Amino acid sequence: MKFISDISGKEFPNKEKVPAKLVRQPILDEIKKDAPNFDDSCSLSIGELNQYRSRYIADFLRKEVGELSEMETRVIDSLKNDKLLSDNPDDSDSNITFGQHVADKVASFGGSWTFIMLFVGFLLGWIGLNVFILLNKGFDPYPFILLNLILSCVAALQAPVIMMSQNRQNEKDREKAQNDYMVNLKSELEIRMLHEKIDHLIMHQEQSLIEIQQIQIDMMNDILARVEKK
Repeated sequence: MKFISDISGKEFPNKEKVPAKLVRQPILDEIKKDAPNFDDSCSLSIGELNQYRSRYIADFLRKEVGELSEMETRVIDSLKNDKLLSDNPDDSDSNITFGQHVADKVASFGGSWTFIMLFVGFLLGWIGLNVFILLNKGFDPYPFILLNLILSCVAALQAPVIMMSQNRQNEKDREKAQNDYMVNLKSELEIRMLHEKIDHLIMHQEQSLIEIQQIQIDMMNDILARVEKK
């Protein structure tokens, strides 16, 4: 069996029918913006009801935080289309450029004990070679002007490379924070919708119980009327 929705005028299976009296008042107010004549005698489908629920949530967010941001719009779209938001920012590493990859490797190596030990060994070797073996007559005698120049160049090149890597890490942290915000927001909104659906089910069950009780009362009245006739 099918019924005709009082919202769209389309036919839907009878199992998707939702009477207007089972719709919560905030959602009912939202529906009446499009259908002012929608009253307790009307009905709509569960799909249409979910659309109005999503619109109510979007309006609620606009009232709470003002104009919806791109992240909040994505959350609303994911609710409508039943999509996941939990993207992993680390998955974007496959799209980095060669320079970014080199910067990450240099920053990772430059911040390790291996680099420190190798660099200390290089300095001690350089100093020992010029002082003890070449007796300060080699290519860089004391006070090691060439070594100071090399160290200055290494520091000048290493600093911006490390900053590049830090900027990439900050971008990934920002993406993770945005992703966490969207997931938390979607969870909160889904909990609200879940409460809405549970309330709808409870009201629907109560209505069904009332109808069953009414049928039972009618049956009892019929039985009593037959007994009295006898």
